Amino acid sequence: MAGSNGKQKSARSMVLSLGVIGIAALVVYFLAIPHDNHAPDVKRVDYRVELLTARRAASYPVAAPEGLPEAWKATSVRFQGADSDRWHLGFETPDGQYVQVEQSRQKRADFIDRASQGGSATKRTERIDGRTWTHYTGGRYDALVLQDTPGSTTVVAGTGSFGELTTMAAALKMG
Repeated sequence: MAGSNGKQKSARSMVLSLGVIGIAALVVYFLAIPHDNHAPDVKRVDYRVELLTARRAASYPVAAPEGLPEAWKATSVRFQGADSDRWHLGFETPDGQYVQVEQSRQKRADFIDRASQGGSATKRTERIDGRTWTHYTGGRYDALVLQDTPGSTTVVAGTGSFGELTTMAAALKMG
């Protein structure tokens, strides 16, 4: 019986030690490790220089918004002349969604698939600022695709609502 008392004490000591270690780990987890549950603030970019460059180099009229509210934040811009004159301009919407303007000389169907990330045309079209746009859904992004643009394709796509996509499409000026 004498041996069993020693085993009980060592088992009890081990359980207490594990408990103390567990409490210490929780304290470190909650106090020492930052827990920021909101998305990081995305930096606003100035796209004017890239826009001027793209408008000089592209073989089509390059689109960029004019008159968007200040709450729309430009977050990414690039022009890839070697990649089918590909123009990209990305924005964070006022409610934290993403909307991009994409243009290219690339084969239309391939480019739309890439810009909408797998979207398919619906039967719905919409006149926005005198231009006809086709709705695309089903991909990672919903999209509006501008009709009747020989030599290039213009896509407004993103996680934003169709209302936000429409706001962007209405603000686009071709230059």
